[in-house]
Amino acid sequence: MTRTLPPPAADTGEGRWSLRLWGLLIVLAGNMLIDALEVSVAVVALPSIATDLALPLTEVQWAMTGFAVGFGGLMLFGARVVSLLGRRRVYLAALCCFAAASVLSALAQEPGLLLATRLVKGFCAALTAPTGLAIISTAFPEGRARTRALSVYALFGAGGFTAGLLLSGWLTTYTWRLAFTFPAPVVLLLFAFGLRLIPAQDDTAGSAPPTAGRHYDIAGAVTFAGALLALVNGIAALPGHGWHDPRATGSLAAAVLLLGAFWAVERTAAEPLLRTRPLRSRALRRSALGAACLNGSYLGLLFVLTHQMQTVAGWSPLKTALALVPAAAPPALTALASGRLVARFGAPRLIAAGAACAFAGYLLQLRPSWPLDYPGRLLPTLLLVGAGFVLSFAALNMQATCELQPADRGAGSGLYQTAVQLAAVVVVAAVAALLAGPDTGAGPAAAIGACRAALTLVAALGGLGLLVALTGLTPAAATRAARSAPRT
Repeated sequence: MTRTLPPPAADTGEGRWSLRLWGLLIVLAGNMLIDALEVSVAVVALPSIATDLALPLTEVQWAMTGFAVGFGGLMLFGARVVSLLGRRRVYLAALCCFAAASVLSALAQEPGLLLATRLVKGFCAALTAPTGLAIISTAFPEGRARTRALSVYALFGAGGFTAGLLLSGWLTTYTWRLAFTFPAPVVLLLFAFGLRLIPAQDDTAGSAPPTAGRHYDIAGAVTFAGALLALVNGIAALPGHGWHDPRATGSLAAAVLLLGAFWAVERTAAEPLLRTRPLRSRALRRSALGAACLNGSYLGLLFVLTHQMQTVAGWSPLKTALALVPAAAPPALTALASGRLVARFGAPRLIAAGAACAFAGYLLQLRPSWPLDYPGRLLPTLLLVGAGFVLSFAALNMQATCELQPADRGAGSGLYQTAVQLAAVVVVAAVAALLAGPDTGAGPAAAIGACRAALTLVAALGGLGLLVALTGLTPAAATRAARSAPRT
């Protein structure tokens, strides 16, 4: 049995940290980077996966949506598991499962195994991402030390998406399986250091007897995740089978029934996963919807552009990844300054400005042209969307819990993150269905033109995000925001 060292302590005399405290932060931030890059890894690799496994767009999209279902669909359940079993043991177990799922996904020869491993990796991310923040809150003393640690953690998370694009673009040039395998040895290395560095007292939450007052609410978790899977399956089945085929309508009906079952379970559960009290906050509702629109439209755009660049135009994975960097790199480069931006300009103004930038970028793509015009059309769109994330993403996160009482902030944050991931599930599936619908056999110009329906959906979602953001600029909303803003 591995011996666990006592919890690390920070030397606050001159603001210096011990070597072990730095090691703990590197473990937590490194895993956050891996969680963040999982989505972008799939974005660039999708065309190669489709070609290798002979999958249509409506099936290969599971490589993205499967991870989002595991992450967003099981996030509330993951928080319950951590609270009952303890941070340390759950965090370490999730790292091992993540590494194993990475290897299995790279070996997949059929879509079923690929989907299952992506679901598992998403659930592992749902266990580790919020738990890393919780460990930082106990291992680092309140004040400057904790602020610095959270800044590093956020920087790694923001940089993960860009790193995933570049690594996947390079590795997929050889085979997409390398892009899905490379997280495994990194995560195992983090696990080895985590065994020594993650504080042991974080397991005290799981020290109660196995049958004493433990309510996992497995029924709630299964019905909610099952509803999302059925919803995506129904959307994906529409292009090939239509509304009159049971494979489409049956899945959509099952999604509705499972959502109803989830609501019924939560209303009668002794300790439900879904706590509705935080939803009374207008700021939380507005932030969750705005972030869902931003994340869903962003991933939908990347899905369409990757299809255009690789499948239609024949660009290499590396060229595609480099082309998408202008949308992904700016949030990472400005992550450390986001708090100062919010303090100076206020969250509502930044959210509205960011939504306007993203919406303007989407509008530029509503008239797709052939051949692809990267400097004149694609690059401006990517820069505008990147600016939208720079301005609004951190502000949305901060605004989401600003009106909540301390006891409700954990549940509120979980609901917010769930909404962000659910948008990725629904929008990516819908975009794939719209791209797969038209007959694109008339050549590349027709194939590019057939992307307009999907791009219209992306733009409509961006427009909804802008409308939601503008509601935060009303006098009443501004007054509430001023009352809830932290004093600096």
